[in-house]
Amino acid sequence: MDTLLHIVKTITGLGATVILPIIITLLGLLFRLKFGSAIKSGLLVGVGFLGLGLVVNLLNDSLQPAVDYYAKSGSGYTITDIGWPAVGAAAWMAPFAALAIPLGLIINLALVRLKWTKTLNVDIWNYMHFLIPGALAYFLFHSFWLGLIITLAMSVAALFIGDKIAPKWQEYFGLEGTTNTTIIFSAWVYPIAWLTNKIIDFIPGLNKLDISLQKLNKRLGIIGDPVIIGVLVGIILGLVTRRPVTELLPMAVGIAGVMVLMPKVVGVMMEGLSPIGKAAKQFMLKRMGTSELNVGMDIALGLGDPTTITTTVVSIPIVILFALILPGVHFFPIGLLMSVTYISVLCTLASKGNLFRSILSTVVLCIITFYLEGYVAPGATEMLTGAGVKVKGLGSDFVFSEPWNVLIYWINTLVK
Repeated sequence: MDTLLHIVKTITGLGATVILPIIITLLGLLFRLKFGSAIKSGLLVGVGFLGLGLVVNLLNDSLQPAVDYYAKSGSGYTITDIGWPAVGAAAWMAPFAALAIPLGLIINLALVRLKWTKTLNVDIWNYMHFLIPGALAYFLFHSFWLGLIITLAMSVAALFIGDKIAPKWQEYFGLEGTTNTTIIFSAWVYPIAWLTNKIIDFIPGLNKLDISLQKLNKRLGIIGDPVIIGVLVGIILGLVTRRPVTELLPMAVGIAGVMVLMPKVVGVMMEGLSPIGKAAKQFMLKRMGTSELNVGMDIALGLGDPTTITTTVVSIPIVILFALILPGVHFFPIGLLMSVTYISVLCTLASKGNLFRSILSTVVLCIITFYLEGYVAPGATEMLTGAGVKVKGLGSDFVFSEPWNVLIYWINTLVK
């Protein structure tokens, strides 16, 4: 088991930029693409994902001066918001972690073969999102089988949810032949954003408010262009946080750069995925009588939408403000802010590109997270400590706000 775990962790530790080219190339060969075309597709997807990482880092670096400004006001909290990297590392310490990926892939292939699902999940580096609830259950209940069953159940749920959101995902983002299988976003963020939009539909005035970057572009001309919007948002954010010109201008240009570069790197990924999607449809039609197959991908694939990036930039200072003024919030959302970029993707999808609704649903989700993440903190700390992650006092993260993690912890409090 230790050897298998070492192999699996070594593979996943290579990161998406290495794993993706290998997986996509193998898929291309499986679907009868020519060897050269399969390799090219794999490399383009890997390079596109590499570009996504670089652009997301650019966004984080550009926003850092504003975050630092607010962080000075966020002292005195009793819980540390540690961020998903530490939680993901802890999840891999569960003794069943080595079995999760091979068993999950076998189940996935069997379900596709039986035509029970149309989603083939290649997002294996994000198996940590399936492992986290399993690991939480294992460290709280000390049951190997309970943890493994929960992990595999999450991997299967991601497939059916991926089927469900695939049409809207493909239509809005233009990502033909793909869907999202990062379950924290597809099964948690999207329903909250959908519900928020439904509530807005019943509020007179707000339900008529339709702000989209496309409409702004048509009405305002060059001022509505994403690159100009990026500069203006950066300048406003810099002024609000009282940044000197030496920080304000790099912030503005950095955000503008993200608005321009993000769609382009997603375009590189889609250039690689497009031949795979076409080959997969032909393969499925010949052998299974259906042309429908969705490749399950990371949430980052949706970051090419300009409204998503604008939602992220505008939402971050609002989320920080609510963390500072709302009662009963016991942590400063440093780790949560790392996730806002990705939260905004499905909030934008649920809002159909309406900027106002996208921002509002992102902020609502984060406010809910404040309290659920804080509630699960004792259980999260027990898991982190059991996995060997040192936490001073109580620690938690955005991923623990998921309803299944809350349910696991709540049941544990009842049986203790």
